[in-house]
Amino acid sequence: MAKIRIGFSTHFEIENELAGIGTDNPTNTKQVLGNIKSSDAKVIGITTLTTFDGFTDTKLSLQGSAGAKQHTTSGEIIIEGDVTVSTGTTFTSGPENLTVTDNFTLPGISDDKPSVGTTRFNENLGALEFYTGVEWRAVNSRVDMGNAGRGVFGGGRQPSSSGDGIFKISIPTQGNADDFGNLSVTSQYGTGCSNRTRGLFMGGYSPAYTNRIEYVTIQSSGTGIDFGDLNNAMRRMTGSAVSSSTRGIVGGGRTPSTTVNVIDYVEIDTTGNAQDFGDLVKANANMAGCSDPTRAIWVGGSPDTKFAQKVTIASKGNSVSLGYEEWLWGASSSGNSVRGIWSAGKHEASYLNSILYMNMASEGKTQYFGDLSDAGAVYCDAVSNETRHVRIGGYAESPYAGHTVMDYVTISTSGNATDFGDTMGLVNHTAFSDSHGGLGGF
Repeated sequence: MAKIRIGFSTHFEIENELAGIGTDNPTNTKQVLGNIKSSDAKVIGITTLTTFDGFTDTKLSLQGSAGAKQHTTSGEIIIEGDVTVSTGTTFTSGPENLTVTDNFTLPGISDDKPSVGTTRFNENLGALEFYTGVEWRAVNSRVDMGNAGRGVFGGGRQPSSSGDGIFKISIPTQGNADDFGNLSVTSQYGTGCSNRTRGLFMGGYSPAYTNRIEYVTIQSSGTGIDFGDLNNAMRRMTGSAVSSSTRGIVGGGRTPSTTVNVIDYVEIDTTGNAQDFGDLVKANANMAGCSDPTRAIWVGGSPDTKFAQKVTIASKGNSVSLGYEEWLWGASSSGNSVRGIWSAGKHEASYLNSILYMNMASEGKTQYFGDLSDAGAVYCDAVSNETRHVRIGGYAESPYAGHTVMDYVTISTSGNATDFGDTMGLVNHTAFSDSHGGLGGF
């Protein structure tokens, strides 16, 4: 076979022929069997790389026209170290190329059927949430610095006329109430809500209907400070305020002329007037409500409201009936993040000494829990932490003979209440705590 010698600076071109190096039978325009080493190889056109074996350089540069997917690789590409994508370069990936441990939710990918424990960030509510298997719930945390678990209550009749006294108890322990301070004005028939830091006294009566809101710092003592105003001057609201760690909500009440269906809300950490949240299913007063971090549920009310209703605390809108009757008014209410507890109250003409509970997530009808330690009562109030519900005061019949008793139950169990301690004969007062179920505790 003839040999062709190509000298220095000689140009050699082959057109429409097959050329081979290391083979006598080339099948491509240029076919090389063996290793190729080049300091600067440029390939024009579509190039298919079937393996990266033999590439020893730490940098591989593939260039092509914008929008064209000209480079394909079969097999597995393993990149160790940092990957740099230069300006103007598009890097595309998808869920099928993402490997994670445990649970990870891509927005819009698995929202419909998430697995239990999946987490997501809800941009609408600005909250981190996790999936329980039934619903999305906000992730909350509580760091107990050794002083959590205080219940605060005040206003009302103390014991036979409107008062301005504020009192405190330690919910994890037992004992009589201690002095906390005073409201800036006397008030009764109001309602209250709280987060871990601040408690609010809202509305009431004495000597006239009021829309005043004032607040105290729960872990300190002192006099109430002006917060803002409700949208209406109202009373007959004991137990009707509920809250999460950020927002307080008041449902219903009675103005000088009528019972209203309004729902107001405030952001507890800021001061200012209440804003409109929505409307109740029906005008109502004397409701008793409990909350977990997601929802608030009110049971009963007057003059003739016989059903339970709910709202989602972080949103706004009208309440929704839970679809069953629940004749109860003037009860005390509080709970933890799992169970709501309703104690005492009135059913038609009967004063009750019973205790009821509901699993908040199920939104089902209340069930019998046990009995109070004394006779039936109405217009009492309650405080709670994640473990205990403490009922405070109330009265059974006119004249306003307020009960001095406080009793408690362990929320996760069932049974009759146990004596907690004594306080003044309080009726129509307001109560809240720094550790109730609306604050979470996950």
